[in-house]
Amino acid sequence: MIQRIPVVEKILSANDRLAEHNRTKLDSAGVFSYNLMASPGAGKTSLIERTIAGLAGRSRVAVIDGDIATSIDADRARAAGAIAVQINTGGECHLDAVMLQSALDTLDLNSVDLLIVENVGNLICPASFKLGTHTSVLIASVPEGDDKPYKYPGMYRGVDALVINKVDLLPYVEFDMEYFRRGVEILNPGLVTFPLSCRTGEGLEAWLEWVAAGRIEEMSAEGSPT
Repeated sequence: MIQRIPVVEKILSANDRLAEHNRTKLDSAGVFSYNLMASPGAGKTSLIERTIAGLAGRSRVAVIDGDIATSIDADRARAAGAIAVQINTGGECHLDAVMLQSALDTLDLNSVDLLIVENVGNLICPASFKLGTHTSVLIASVPEGDDKPYKYPGMYRGVDALVINKVDLLPYVEFDMEYFRRGVEILNPGLVTFPLSCRTGEGLEAWLEWVAAGRIEEMSAEGSPT
């Protein structure tokens, strides 16, 4: 146990250095990137499908899907019109910079404007491992409950934007939005938030405009990789 902290710090430090390399590669190709994180079933893939459709004609989108097994999510992204690469982690509960580097090597980044990375469904591990992406987004969903910011503070504290998905279920699920937002605000004051429904389309336009504008605004700004 005494050696655990130094070993973990060494692993994370090596990962961060490789994340910088991934970021440089994306910047050189002019590709803006998002790291989408959420628990299983929150709606990552559904939001990706909606985003691909909403940005059709405006951005050439590639998707890197991380999952423990199968290519189901990558197949859905490909069917929606994106270039898609699947990473099967073989049991790992998160993507890391090494995995992303391998996936980037399979893409022709010169034919891509926007890269969406769908991380493994998990509210703990992905928060610790930088990938080299420009922006990190957490997707929460109404059926998960309003206590998640209080139970998983590390995840909520470290993201650049928050999507609250499945708001169409608010009339049918016990979810105190004020309580939820208060927990988020304590951890991440002023966090940009998008309440929406991938099923009905409610709130999607604001999300799409933010994604489209972010590529223009953030690529010219300095920032460490996420």
